[in-house]
Amino acid sequence: MKPLRRLAVAGVLLLAAHAAHAGSGLVYVANEKDDALTLVDATTLAVVGSLPTCARPRHLQMLPGNTRLLVACGDAGRADTIDLATRRVVDSSPLGHDPEALDLSPDGRLAYVSAEDDHALAVFDLAAKKEVGRVALGPEPEGVKLSADGTRVYVTSEVAGVVYAIDTATLAVVKTIPVGKRPRRLALAAGGSQLWVTNEKSATISVISTASLEVVDTVPVAVDGLAADGITPVGMALAPDGATMYVALGRANRVAFVDVATHRIRALVPVGRRAWALALSAGGERLFVAGGLSNDLTAIDTRSGRVLKTIAVGQVPNAVLVDD
Repeated sequence: MKPLRRLAVAGVLLLAAHAAHAGSGLVYVANEKDDALTLVDATTLAVVGSLPTCARPRHLQMLPGNTRLLVACGDAGRADTIDLATRRVVDSSPLGHDPEALDLSPDGRLAYVSAEDDHALAVFDLAAKKEVGRVALGPEPEGVKLSADGTRVYVTSEVAGVVYAIDTATLAVVKTIPVGKRPRRLALAAGGSQLWVTNEKSATISVISTASLEVVDTVPVAVDGLAADGITPVGMALAPDGATMYVALGRANRVAFVDVATHRIRALVPVGRRAWALALSAGGERLFVAGGLSNDLTAIDTRSGRVLKTIAVGQVPNAVLVDD
């Protein structure tokens, strides 16, 4: 084959690959009390449909290839796989009793699940549909985050006030890292060199070095007119350029825009009641925040910090995923 023809064929294949992985243009919102996802158009911000799920959907995550969505359900004790083109459940896998949160191995085969009632991290093989590992942890494990290369998994314990660093090859706890009170969720920043942890009962964010596994900074979160116990940070999302961490402040009914380099809060944007979950558009221009007690989704222009629209969704929205 001639070089130019090879380039032409390669170009066609590349375009085909992009077309195959084009997003659905939707925001998916998991509503715990409705056992359903609300579908919102990411551009027009209009509700365009609803999709039934297993009982009490609490976690949403895209599978590798971005054509299938994993929905983990607490009351069902399983995860359903939804084909985004047909909007049908095409597979299911057990996740144990009342799964809280999870993260997936880079190949999407293994699910690392916080088993809150069992005080453990459970590892499930989604293809084999069985548990393949377990790590005993402190009371009420919650947030789960894998390193980018999948060699380490981090888990918070709400009651113990620590983060566990676990080797995924051996399932041994490498280190137990004290943080603030009631640590909830985790996010990687600074090219994976930092692990950010929201401390719900301390109104703080712990920043851990993933090299030393030590807390290198504690970021206080303050809101004028609110006492610290009214500020309960939970969910986080990192901007695509890595410059800003967006933090949902729970009962403070706000989202904080935190500068990753300086650890300073640049802006506070009012949203719905009990803001726990949030997600960004692919380009980072829009932020979507679920109001768990106001049953709504707030769309924010991240460049201006302006609220674009508040959208009524289902009952107790608890997870958000953007596929645009």
